[in-house]
Amino acid sequence: MLAGVRVLDLATLAAAPLAATYLGEFGADVIKVEQPGVGDPIRTWGAQRDGVGLMWKSVSRNKRSITLDMRGPDGQKLLRRLVEQVDVVVTNTRPQTLRKWGLDYASLRAVNERVVMLHITGFGLTGPKSERPGFGTLGEAMSGFAHITGEADGPPTLPPFMLADGVASLNAAYAVLMALYHRDVHGGPGQLIDINLVDPLARLLEQTLLGYDQLGTVARRAGNRWDISAPRNTYRTADGKWLAMSGSSPALALRVFRAIGRADLIGDAEFSDPQRRLARAREVDEVVAAWVAAHTLTEAMAVFEAEEVAAAPVYDIEDLLRDDQLRHREVFVPVADDELGSMTVQTPVPRFSETDGRVDHLGPRLGEHNAEVFGELLGLDDTELTDLHRRGVL
Repeated sequence: MLAGVRVLDLATLAAAPLAATYLGEFGADVIKVEQPGVGDPIRTWGAQRDGVGLMWKSVSRNKRSITLDMRGPDGQKLLRRLVEQVDVVVTNTRPQTLRKWGLDYASLRAVNERVVMLHITGFGLTGPKSERPGFGTLGEAMSGFAHITGEADGPPTLPPFMLADGVASLNAAYAVLMALYHRDVHGGPGQLIDINLVDPLARLLEQTLLGYDQLGTVARRAGNRWDISAPRNTYRTADGKWLAMSGSSPALALRVFRAIGRADLIGDAEFSDPQRRLARAREVDEVVAAWVAAHTLTEAMAVFEAEEVAAAPVYDIEDLLRDDQLRHREVFVPVADDELGSMTVQTPVPRFSETDGRVDHLGPRLGEHNAEVFGELLGLDDTELTDLHRRGVL
């Protein structure tokens, strides 16, 4: 789908490289630029096997790796030459640093007016915090996510995965596609895309804004409950497992009462009326929890599936890999790798009827494609490459 689109990925941990990954899954030629001898910090981030970073292998799938010292004038000159040959530049370096290096958007547009530059930062390219370093944890805190996550009497809770980075990366990927569409279909110029780690997650939490703006309410932590539906919680089964349930629509909530043998509640306006039921969310939870606690997970799910109740088991990773629905859709696939032998990763998420995404290979070795890329794009020969390596530029 994106064959012919060339992306220069200058970024490190983690939202910006992920956005480039999504483009590469659908055919874009993504060239990963890394610091010589060091590489992207995600190479050493998280779990490793035999010194090989597992997250690196997945996030850098389908990318070609080159090394280039962007901190020095020779590397900066080479980078500007590469920019002449690409459609998209992805970065997350602080704005003042890029300006100092002559690699900011204005400088790169001067050599390629059609270039689309995606710049992801902690707080955005403008404003009093624009030069501050930022990571996803800060976005999860400042977006309001941590404030409303956790038990009512517990502390604000952060997610144990890169939530803010992931949400920002998805916004970024579709923003790049819109910029390319504007350029290639409507004849527009290239442009700069400014995305930070706070705004995208805050957008998903917009209900807290609407409630505050119109009603003066400040959302509070409520565990697994949510003030738009009841029942909505996780419930422990007789065999010590857990299931989750949502009664987000009126019909679904009434099905729950029927499934657990409490059809009497359907005729009680205190429980059948959505708003009045919310006021009794704790009572609803107690009724559902008592029924679930008397049944094993298999027994409870059999009843809920028969009654078309919106319920699901709470999976760990082993359960996830065993699930028949996900196995049917081949969500997780093994990919051959010359360092690890094979590693199972998740396939690209969007499914198209004609042009599915793919995982051609996992993350490459540092600088694995130097000769290939610099020869292909800039016409550098072996002698020139050897000299650049000797001088520490590559």
